[in-house]
Amino acid sequence: MPRPSDDPRQALTDLLGLGSHSVRKSHYPELISRLEELEAERNRYKWLFEHAVHGIFQASLQEGVRAANPALARMLGYASPEDALWSLTDLAAHLFVGGEAELQLIRQALQAHRALLGYETRLRRRDGREIHVMMNLLLKPDEDGLVEGFVADITERKQAQLRLVQLNEQLEHRVAERTHELRTMNRHLSEEIDVRMRAERALREARDAAQAANLSKDKYLAAASHDLLQPLNAARLLISTLRERHLPAAEQTLVERAHQALEGAEDLLTDLLDISKLDQSAIKPDIDVYRLDELFAPLVSEFQTVAEAAGLTLRARIPAVAVSTDFRLLTRILRNFLSNACRYTDRGAVLLAARRRGDQLRLEVWDTGRGIPTDQIGAIFLEFNQLGRQRAEERKGVGLGLAIVDRIASMLGYRVQVRSRVGRGSVFSIDVPLAVEAPVRAAARSVPTRIGDPLPGRRLLVIDNERRILDSMAALLEQWGCEVLLATDQAGAMQAVGDLPPDLVLADYHLDEGATGWDTALALRARFGASLPVVMITADRSDQCRQALQGAGVPVLNKPVKAGKLRSVLSHLLAERA
Repeated sequence: MPRPSDDPRQALTDLLGLGSHSVRKSHYPELISRLEELEAERNRYKWLFEHAVHGIFQASLQEGVRAANPALARMLGYASPEDALWSLTDLAAHLFVGGEAELQLIRQALQAHRALLGYETRLRRRDGREIHVMMNLLLKPDEDGLVEGFVADITERKQAQLRLVQLNEQLEHRVAERTHELRTMNRHLSEEIDVRMRAERALREARDAAQAANLSKDKYLAAASHDLLQPLNAARLLISTLRERHLPAAEQTLVERAHQALEGAEDLLTDLLDISKLDQSAIKPDIDVYRLDELFAPLVSEFQTVAEAAGLTLRARIPAVAVSTDFRLLTRILRNFLSNACRYTDRGAVLLAARRRGDQLRLEVWDTGRGIPTDQIGAIFLEFNQLGRQRAEERKGVGLGLAIVDRIASMLGYRVQVRSRVGRGSVFSIDVPLAVEAPVRAAARSVPTRIGDPLPGRRLLVIDNERRILDSMAALLEQWGCEVLLATDQAGAMQAVGDLPPDLVLADYHLDEGATGWDTALALRARFGASLPVVMITADRSDQCRQALQGAGVPVLNKPVKAGKLRSVLSHLLAERA
């Protein structure tokens, strides 16, 4: 190996074999090794050139393509690289879609910048189809006008870009169409909303008007019912007085007809008021625990005389249990059952009973009446429906009783059942929740038995602001043998009784100038003692009145007062003081 200090010319002479024989001989192995390395490097580049994925070519700016690799030939649709060796004229005519003008631009760019990188263009394949390519062109610095190029087929990418552009255009078109549709729908929806808002506004106005009308109707019914019940009460008391007198047959018939007419008017008015309250949801259940005898005893006392008047026997079976219910509403249901049983039973008996059914108590009213055909049982709960009463003279009531029962049972969540056999009788029942424990109250009053009449000779005070009712009540009570004291207010009551307390006070709830009969009764109790018996009478069937008297512990009778019920209550209270 020559040293750096040796003469360069001598070293070159020795390397080329022009020096002495000994020097040439020493450099032959190194030369051969260098030549072998150059050959290996050349073969490696040749292999890469021939097996490259992308197209590679070498061209002269003056002559055209000198060499091309197989990848470029395949890209352009030729069988061998030799087919892709074009002259400058062929390049412009057959390969570059842009022709001579594009070649001139490429030449200028290479001469100016020595390289053209990322150049995208279109080439023409052998079959005439155009492809998109990206080229990197390098102008070799050592050789004048010699260009090396690298070519990548980007046709699929261009097509994908084109499809993406088309899809974007389609999407924009669809978005525009959808936006137009949405705007149209929004406009229609806005118009529909306006229509609905106007309709809702009209409905609210109609609802408000209906509510105002209902409120006005309720107020009118309340006022009218009070005004109607007052004269009905007086008339019923007078008719009851006449019915108990010994009159000639003709007059007795007239009295009975008047009694039936009044009873029909009373039932109609009472049922209409109850239906109105139920439909308006003006009645709210007041659930408490009651012993069964507390429910049954007043009903048995009330309907004993009714059954006897109809020639029937009324029996009761009262087990020692308690139920959780609304006393007033359940009593209304059972009263309707008993009323229908007495009304539609020509002979036989009526039974009020109860039996356990799991955690429920089934309250039943049995009768031996005409019975109801199976296919007509559902119809009996409809309003103004009476089965088997075709002639006007046979009609009793207006067919609202069971409709009221159905509404009350639905409100309380109770189940009503009917079993019937034509010609054998019917059983009306309702299931009521059993209470766990019976309430601790005073011992239950047993059903009164008729052992003598406790009314004759008793001193009774009647308080009412209606003079005609006072006169009617006095006539009836005097006919029962009572001594009757009358008063229209508290001052008159105190004056009427003097220093001797009455045996019992019958007081109307609403008196004049906002005063109440209950206040007067309390004043009398305070004067004579808390044990003074009191019976409250009222035409007011509202919840406010009921709540005001709730817990008072005194009987409350609604006008028009039935003579049989009044006598039963009076006899019961006075018998305890005998």
